[in-house]
Amino acid sequence: GACPTSSRCGIEGILEAYHRSLRSVQLYGPTNFAPVVNHVARSAAAVPDGSQYFVLLIITDGVISDMAQTKEAIVNAAKLPMSIIIVGVGQAEFDGKAV
Repeated sequence: GACPTSSRCGIEGILEAYHRSLRSVQLYGPTNFAPVVNHVARSAAAVPDGSQYFVLLIITDGVISDMAQTKEAIVNAAKLPMSIIIVGVGQAEFDGKAV
């Protein structure tokens, strides 16, 4: 189907959004994932017919500051048409990211 003009579609859309954000994003802490997981979950829940699938790609250079809230957000989103991919980059300790 057609991609809504307010969204990015396919791998090309993901790469385009990533490259564009590199020019404007400044990485700093704390690293709170729950708000963005909940935001995407609300978008996925707003499409009850399942005609859209959402992919949340989080690229992080830090340890999750709100681990309990992030786990809760992921569990709450588990039945929605969405995937969450978390990629750790840099020297931070990422062993604790298993959910």
